[in-house]
Amino acid sequence: MAMTNDIIELLAAFLVFAGSLIALVSAIGLVRFRDVFLRIHAATKASTASVLLTLVGVFIYFIIAQGYYSVRTLLALVFINITAPVGGHLISRAAYRTGAYMYQKNAAQQNTDLNKEHLDEEAKRQIRIEKRAKRRKRIYSRLDKDDA
Repeated sequence: MAMTNDIIELLAAFLVFAGSLIALVSAIGLVRFRDVFLRIHAATKASTASVLLTLVGVFIYFIIAQGYYSVRTLLALVFINITAPVGGHLISRAAYRTGAYMYQKNAAQQNTDLNKEHLDEEAKRQIRIEKRAKRRKRIYSRLDKDDA
């Protein structure tokens, strides 16, 4: 029984250590990546995996070594695994819609709409004017619907 307990404690420690390593890789990715989309990818995917491994290790340890399970740990597992990807998706969608800089690898992608640094000033100004016009049209159409 003691041998089995030791093995399971080692498994729990390994899971916590693996989660810590993945969190370290995520932190390095946040510093090294060039644009907001790659950084969000590193933060969301790796943090979800690292928290999952760490909390599973903690859960296993408390069940085997201490003799009870923690409902808070289970709720944290569920909550983080649901909210982290959704939050990352919403942040990346907002960044995309506002025209955030997107790192491009090939020269064929350099002059796309997403990479605004390579456009000249007049094109940037024209894009801003078009966005404002769309925004005004959307706002006024909502106001007209409310008045009717």
